[in-house]
Amino acid sequence: MKKVIHLATERGFADHGWLKAAHSFSFANYYDPQKVHFGLLRVLNDDIVAPGMGFGMHGHDNMEIVTIPLKGILAHKDSLGSEGTITPGEVQIMSAGSGIRHSEFNGSNTEAVNLLQIWVFPKERNIQPRYDQKQFDTKLAKNKFQILVSSDQEGGSLWINQDAVFALGDFQSGSTYTYTIKHPGNGTYVFVIEGSINLDNTNLGRRDAAGVYDTEELSFTVQEDAKVLVIEVPME
Repeated sequence: MKKVIHLATERGFADHGWLKAAHSFSFANYYDPQKVHFGLLRVLNDDIVAPGMGFGMHGHDNMEIVTIPLKGILAHKDSLGSEGTITPGEVQIMSAGSGIRHSEFNGSNTEAVNLLQIWVFPKERNIQPRYDQKQFDTKLAKNKFQILVSSDQEGGSLWINQDAVFALGDFQSGSTYTYTIKHPGNGTYVFVIEGSINLDNTNLGRRDAAGVYDTEELSFTVQEDAKVLVIEVPME
């Protein structure tokens, strides 16, 4: 097993007033040659958007874009005609494909919205652009991963144009969990949303992450009740 550690305090940070963003990988004005990507995982942004503010209409192409709201309401509109909101417990995915334009705004005038936006390089380029979202259980089963996104739509998960898997779980202190790689050769990026875990003798706290590869499985012990996101991606 090989791993790289990305501590929360070592992320890139940007404060635009209406937007406070933490970048796990090089993005916009933040550049770290050691943190350009992990395999085909290109972006993991932890954004806090002020009430009533947001990103105006802008374009993307040839990227799989997954959005996971953690708090608040996110309003979405795109060039495919999709329009609506997503809240915690829901997940959104866009295949930008040959080109898509969209806007993202805080859907509340009183409460900030906190979201994770994650970009993965696609398996097939220039496909027809696509949008989808789904409501998952707002309370996850304890000590078990819920598959949110996968290439085979396992367990009713959202489809992604890549041999990738997104899995989210709530784990109780003292529990131990083993995650088995679903696509041989893939690596996993383990992102601790809340709480703390010990992964291969490395302590990871809130918003810390570890990229793990050259293994068929990984195990962690929960030190403090934790919400953990695992992003499994091809390494090349």
